[in-house]
Amino acid sequence: MNPLAYLFSRWRAFVKSYRTVTSFRWLIMGVITGIMSGLVAVLFFGAVELGKFLIQHQLAGIVSPEPAGEGIFHGTPGAYRPWVIPAFTTATGLLTGWLVSRFIPGAIHGGTDGTDATIDNFHNKGGFLKPIVPIIKGFTSILTIASGGSAGREGPITQMGAGVGSWLAQKLSLSAKERRLLLLSGAAGGLGAIFRAPLGGALTAIEVIYREDFEAEAILPSVMSSVVAYTIFTFFYGSEPIFGIPRFSFHDPRELPFYILLAFVCAAAGWMYVKTFYFIKYRIFFQLKDRIGLMWATGLGGLSMGILGVVYPYISDGGILSGGYGWLELAILGQLPTMAMVYIIIAKTLATSVTIGSGMSGGMFAPALFVGGMSGGLVGKVGHQLFPDVVTQPGAYILVGMAAFFACVANAPIGPLIMVTELTQGYGLLAPLMLASALCIVLGRGFSLYEHQKENKFESPAHAEDATINILEQMHVKDFYNPGEVTVLKESTTLKELTDYIANSSQLYFPVKNAEGEYSGMVSIHNARNWMFEEGLFDLVVVRDLMTRPVYVRPDYDLYQALLRFVNTDYGQVPVVAPDDTNDIIGLINRDDVFQAYAEAIMEVKGEIEEAEAGGAKVE
Repeated sequence: MNPLAYLFSRWRAFVKSYRTVTSFRWLIMGVITGIMSGLVAVLFFGAVELGKFLIQHQLAGIVSPEPAGEGIFHGTPGAYRPWVIPAFTTATGLLTGWLVSRFIPGAIHGGTDGTDATIDNFHNKGGFLKPIVPIIKGFTSILTIASGGSAGREGPITQMGAGVGSWLAQKLSLSAKERRLLLLSGAAGGLGAIFRAPLGGALTAIEVIYREDFEAEAILPSVMSSVVAYTIFTFFYGSEPIFGIPRFSFHDPRELPFYILLAFVCAAAGWMYVKTFYFIKYRIFFQLKDRIGLMWATGLGGLSMGILGVVYPYISDGGILSGGYGWLELAILGQLPTMAMVYIIIAKTLATSVTIGSGMSGGMFAPALFVGGMSGGLVGKVGHQLFPDVVTQPGAYILVGMAAFFACVANAPIGPLIMVTELTQGYGLLAPLMLASALCIVLGRGFSLYEHQKENKFESPAHAEDATINILEQMHVKDFYNPGEVTVLKESTTLKELTDYIANSSQLYFPVKNAEGEYSGMVSIHNARNWMFEEGLFDLVVVRDLMTRPVYVRPDYDLYQALLRFVNTDYGQVPVVAPDDTNDIIGLINRDDVFQAYAEAIMEVKGEIEEAEAGGAKVE
């Protein structure tokens, strides 16, 4: 076979699979989204690390510990100038407030952080995300973290990845449902890449939008996006996990009471973390915003953060600046005293609340892991001091505390749990992780870090149409189409022959095949109406000149899939093809038949509801 002909046939097979196999289509879109979100994550991470190196290391002379898997820039620190931190955080706050109020004022009420804004976009905005929003939020997040603001990278990259998915969906003219799924896929790609945890990133993205549910339909594209983004990210920055720590394992059942205690400590710390954030955000900075404007409120937040970052204990090490993963690694390795953990928990909660609560850009994810890890570390430290023969690995409690704390404040137990197993490169802590996370979920039911989380799908406006879809999905084309011989035209059929077919057929729409016998288009009476009385064109105009794009359904398709075909094409009839051959047309399905089936099903459901209500009234 000619190589070009072979490549063309393979391409046609690929296009056919993309159009007809839903899982294959989502796989391809997940890969494309992952490539784009992975590249965004590479640029974002590099910019943040470069900014931290220049501002904190070189200008301020502050040397903060870096985890083993990060710290890509190295050099001799500059002279110690602590005033640089509040100067830069203040300038960043002012710039952030001006950019947001000037270009994206709707983002002022976007929620907790970039993750919460993505959740809001999924539930309430149909997956539409203006490109300028993640661009400005990403840029200002780089400045916030680089200048020392207590914020994480995960929130901004979640929103930027979501922006990639939303933009791609809009370019492909996808439906609202597909747009929301690509939104989550982009978020999963960004999160899986920046955290170097592809499975944990994907699962976190699809479960954090609900308190007691998850978006199952987004699993395939989210996993593919996360894996591809992670691969691209590690190509540039290596595949080593963030923390360079030994492997921990759970082997003594006597430790279980300590992990139960850890759950209660993390739940208490989580309650304090969330309540402190909301108090500072709404009772202080929102009132300031109304009085002096957003720009001055965020500027004041930046100034407060900068002062707090340089006057708090351990000032020479910048203990509460930026994300704090280096401090977590030191704690895991047992190099932080107990009281230092207590100090940093309180300071990190205050610093993060001031930074994000004032309106500056950044994420709450990393600070939450930081506070959770230190909370778990307290239990591990105290347990090891009192019962050294039982609590032999206090560092393990930090890892479990990270997952349990985030499960508590975000109602997302699975993703963070998987993330920790990816960070530790093993499942040695799986049992205590599951125990502590489950307890924290129960203990933290009364509060949530993310303001736009919905309880489940039934409460989400994004799924308001599901009642209609579910009814149509329960019915199938095979029960409603008209089987039998269908008049099929050739592309070479002349206009004169077409008029004869129209006059002798009850069909309003005619499938068209090319010279090779492949289904290639549709012709309707409406297409031919303007030409039918031009006798001079009867032998000049052929069906190929009149046909429009082909569309079909199979007998096993549900009526919702059929409805989408009618809506997207405005055809009144759609060919039904054989299950194994799209060129074998076995019947037609009418648009009116689908509408009639839906109306009858609605009436049946309404009758069942009224009957149940009447029965309930009789019982009362």
